[in-house]
Amino acid sequence: QVQLVESGGGLVQPGGSLRLSCAASGNIFSIDTMAWYRQTPGKQRELVATITTGGITNYADSVKGRFTISRDNAKNTVYLQMNSLKPEDTADYYCKAHIWTTGVIRRLDIYWGQGSPVTVSS
Repeated sequence: QVQLVESGGGLVQPGGSLRLSCAASGNIFSIDTMAWYRQTPGKQRELVATITTGGITNYADSVKGRFTISRDNAKNTVYLQMNSLKPEDTADYYCKAHIWTTGVIRRLDIYWGQGSPVTVSS
């Protein structure tokens, strides 16, 4: 009933930029915190950045100053602008959202996007 659809991943050279998007759709009442995570084979999924409904952001130390998370509440969409990309940023990137859904009983659940592969290589 709720879907998060990601777009924007791909191959980029070191030092380049990419922008990821994640759009939520379905029976949404409101969206609380949204976030981006990333995961490489054999490792745990790690938090990259978070943003509250009011726009307060938080970043992993490894991406501070290079990545920017933003959101468009009217479009139920979160973005991740990635600049000065490094080979170690190569991973599958996942968006996450805390969403209140409509219905007889309003409830808060966590939803994940399908994952967007990002490869940083020359």
